Formats: sequence, structure tokens, C-alpha cells
Amino acid sequence: MRFFLRLSAIIDSISECIGRAVSWLVFLLVLLVTADVIMRYLFHMSFVALQELEWHLFALIFLLGGAYTLRHNGHVRVDVIYQRLGKKGRAWINLIGSVLLLFPGCYLVISTSIPFVHSSFMMHEMSPDPGGLPGRYILKAAIPAAFALMALQGISLLIHSLLDIAGVEHDAMPCAGQETEEC
Repeated sequence: MRFFLRLSAIIDSISECIGRAVSWLVFLLVLLVTADVIMRYLFHMSFVALQELEWHLFALIFLLGGAYTLRHNGHVRVDVIYQRLGKKGRAWINLIGSVLLLFPGCYLVISTSIPFVHSSFMMHEMSPDPGGLPGRYILKAAIPAAFALMALQGISLLIHSLLDIAGVEHDAMPCAGQETEEC
């Protein structure tokens, strides 16, 4: 059991570190959009590379922030039933949801996106627009990476759910639906 708790803590720290790093991309995106708007409306200038960088950053924020969001129990769900359940009931929902939805969904996206990324890498795919960004395969590689991180965080959720169902006392999964100073 100690091994599984340690594994969960490692996965949680990975998700936390990546989530905090991704939060800086949000700040960068805000600065970039502000600069783009100023250049467009005040100086009547626009650069394709900057516009593409905006949606590349947004994609990275959305993709790489998924595991962090799962760790903090921030994904949208139908809380009508979930919020009324006790600790074991919520653990069962998380367990069943992970096994039937999260893991198969992650596997499906990873397995179908790897050939897509490989093809993009082999042809050194870049923007088709003049002045666009090179290395589009880097952005596409974020797809399987993000879903691998989501599956990893799902393993941590699964560990905590199993312990809750078994009635084993353990530290609650930090930040899962909690508003604490750490979160």
C-alpha cells in the first residue's frame, strides 16, 4: 500500500509541476494577444506567426492543463448525484468513470494520434501560410503527451478511490475538491 501511495504522490507532483508551468503560458498568451491587438489596431500591422503562436499556446494550455485539472477535481461533471454521495460513493463513481471512460478515452486518443504525430514529424510539417510557424509536429506531439499525463493522473485518482472504497485511512488526495492554502 505504501508503494501505491508513493506512486500517487509522484504522479500528483508531476501534474502539479506541469500545471503550474502551463499557468505561465496563460500569462504569455495574454501578453501576446494584447500586443497583437495593439499592433493591428494602432499600427495596422499583423503577423501570421504571432496569430499562429496564439492558438498554439491556447492548445498547449488546454491539452497540458488537463491532468492538473483532474488532480484538482476541476473537470465539468454532473454534480447532481455526485455531490450528494458520501466518500465511498464518490470513490465508486471515480473508479467506474476512470476504468470505463477515462482510460479507454486516453488510450484511444494516444493510439490514434501517434501515427498522426509521426507523419507530421517525418514530413517536417510546418504552417502552410507564408510567414507561419515551423515545427507543427511539436504542437501535435502535445496531443498524445497530454493524454498520457491525463491517464497517469487517472492512476492516482484510481489509487485514492480504491483506498476510499476499502476504507483504508490515508491522506486525502490533496486539492481534490478542497480549498486549502496549498491548493
